[in-house]
Amino acid sequence: MSSNAPRHTALDALHRSLGATMTDFAGWDMPLRYGSERDEHLAVRTKAGLFDLSHMGEITVTGPQAAALLNHALVGNIATVGVGRARYTMICQEDGGILDDLIVYRLAEHEYMVVANASNAQVVLDALTERAAGFDAVVRDDRDAYALIAVQGPESPGILKAVTDADLDGLKYYAGLPGTVAGVPALIARTGYTGEDGFELFVAPADAEKVWQALTDAGTPAGLVPCGLSCRDTLRLEAGMPLYGHELTTSLTPFDAGLGRVVKFEKDGDFVGRAALEQAAARAEQNPPRILVGLVAEGRRVPRAGYAVVADGQVIGEITSGAPSPTLGKPIAMAYVDAAHAAPGTGGVGVDIRGSHEPYEVVALPFYKRQK
Repeated sequence: MSSNAPRHTALDALHRSLGATMTDFAGWDMPLRYGSERDEHLAVRTKAGLFDLSHMGEITVTGPQAAALLNHALVGNIATVGVGRARYTMICQEDGGILDDLIVYRLAEHEYMVVANASNAQVVLDALTERAAGFDAVVRDDRDAYALIAVQGPESPGILKAVTDADLDGLKYYAGLPGTVAGVPALIARTGYTGEDGFELFVAPADAEKVWQALTDAGTPAGLVPCGLSCRDTLRLEAGMPLYGHELTTSLTPFDAGLGRVVKFEKDGDFVGRAALEQAAARAEQNPPRILVGLVAEGRRVPRAGYAVVADGQVIGEITSGAPSPTLGKPIAMAYVDAAHAAPGTGGVGVDIRGSHEPYEVVALPFYKRQK
């Protein structure tokens, strides 16, 4: 088998039996959609959707100095995360550029699980392994130890309750607890990438089909449908959530991306990128970088990543993500634009779509916020 052959998740045969359109994503063969991506998107917004996210990269960090290692390797203050809680953070280069955005779960006193994006899992693993030198901690590649299934949407708590013994009512947002789902062990996390309430279930690959089937059986009467990566992208875009390679890259620091809040200078000790990030923070204070904003189309043409944002004939920014929004019923985009054009309600802004300047309105992110 050549190293270029795509990897398959434990649910691969099941996706094909459901008629999924498959696509290569970060070296994995993943379901893009099962039917209509618009229907899948709207099911998550109004009822529930089921996702296979087994391409994500799980890395376990254990040992007496696990917290100290993560505080050194990442920009967040991981030592203050309580057992059973999770935190959104980033790993940066020495020059402050973003290598990846991550979720870190504290599973026990000296045990953490770092979840990286599929496209960056090896980069993150290599960086953590290198940065572990001198710490009494072990970095373990657990990508093959887990399948990851997400159930997202307003009906997801009721659906999951039907197949788990876990106390979901007591499970806060950005928390995780061990339990059983469909009779098999799982780490149940209340996290997601859709803008809706929902859960991510880390299970053994051998148990993935059983869990998927149990959720399907419990959820179908409530309107749950299987969902592919295509609607995951439009859901996260509406929710204003960044995607690595689009809103986040090695050429941007967290301060350039408007996410400086994830950098915790007050934590003990040095961390990789600290000096560069202190300079980036000072620069952003003096001279605001381009700001990430939302753009809503006045017409029907869809902007794509890389298209120029213009005003008065001048380029003032660049689209990072764009798609038709099923919830708003019109094309939307995220873009980095000059601070002078970043205020919500700013008019006179266009997107250069193949030479034609299509009118757009600047809006605050996110485009969509669920009713609590």
